[in-house]
Amino acid sequence: MFERFTDEARQAVKLAQQNARRLNHHSIGTEHLLLGLLDQPQAVSSGVLGRHGLDHERAYQAVAGLIPRTPKDALDAEALETIGIDLSAIRDKVEAVFGPGALDRPPQRDHRGGLSSGRHIPFSPGAKKTLELSLREALALKHGYIGDGHILLGLLREGRGLGSRVLADAGIDAETVRREVVLRLGTRRKAG
Repeated sequence: MFERFTDEARQAVKLAQQNARRLNHHSIGTEHLLLGLLDQPQAVSSGVLGRHGLDHERAYQAVAGLIPRTPKDALDAEALETIGIDLSAIRDKVEAVFGPGALDRPPQRDHRGGLSSGRHIPFSPGAKKTLELSLREALALKHGYIGDGHILLGLLREGRGLGSRVLADAGIDAETVRREVVLRLGTRRKAG
């Protein structure tokens, strides 16, 4: 299926993984797919959602609020704050230099003994369903490719994951967004 993905759709999946790492989550869920879509301002899905008032930062904060940190993490951060160390500022600076999730994963060796880029994060059942539905949406529209807009359509159709909850909590009407995305996809050619 991934061979049909446009560059923007592939990038959305990569960014979903980066967002899951940054949030220290153990699987890529629908919420991470949503963040991956919003992480690309030039993409169809990000443009449509932006017109409805949802951007990456707002969605990221919503996801972070829906999945609380473990109590141990909260205690560590509070302890550091009492002595004047802002853990989030440090994390942001380290990730700016070494990439998202740099503090979350120990270096690992690949099958040849070299260092790999990090641990594999599996897709949740909801994220797998969303990607499957994105293929179905592309086929229904008679498109020979899967773009970021198709992933958003799959996310809207899946309708039960945290990605859908973030959209609903932001006051976004799924049917209105669906119509706008289908219209935009109908007027675009394959992007990559």
